Amino acid sequence: MKYVIRLSAIVMACLIAAQTFAQRPATMPTSVLDQTVKDIDEKDHDLAQYKGKVVLIVNVASKCGFTKQYAGLQKLYEDKKDGGLVILGFPANNFGSQEPGSNEQIKEFCTSKFSVTFPMMAKVSVKGDDKSPVFKFLTEKPTAGELAGEIKWNFNKFLIGRDGQLIARYESKVAPDDAKLIEAIDAAIGTKN
Repeated sequence: MKYVIRLSAIVMACLIAAQTFAQRPATMPTSVLDQTVKDIDEKDHDLAQYKGKVVLIVNVASKCGFTKQYAGLQKLYEDKKDGGLVILGFPANNFGSQEPGSNEQIKEFCTSKFSVTFPMMAKVSVKGDDKSPVFKFLTEKPTAGELAGEIKWNFNKFLIGRDGQLIARYESKVAPDDAKLIEAIDAAIGTKN
């Protein structure tokens, strides 16, 4: 009798696995850049336009102790954009309610306070049940591999190589002018496919 119960459990597990597999999208994105998001003006923004470039994705916030990193990110963008670096800012209100404003207010803050010219996206969630697909890709297995893990605070940085793959991840305390970050960006910029 216990063999029948075990066999039934195995059959049931196989059926559940088959159903789960059937519900997966036919094609999973192979790159975080295989997505379209909304920009800060609520217009569609196809990330595929950055394929072949080095991309630094940052979850940003306007009322955080790390907010001053906007200045460093802008300088980094100005210094490296001609070499192929793009910085994408994704405002998020997940940590301490430090990004409470509307997209319009965020845009005004970034441009007036820090003269931001790198592309800013619409406010998203970077953790929890409503996590945006971009941050699912960057933080969850199997797409993030060894770099998988939840974001712990604002201004995490995700470095995407020219091949569209996540190559490095940096916590909030790593400033935009940190030597290790600059070295990784320069190495990625120097790598052409």
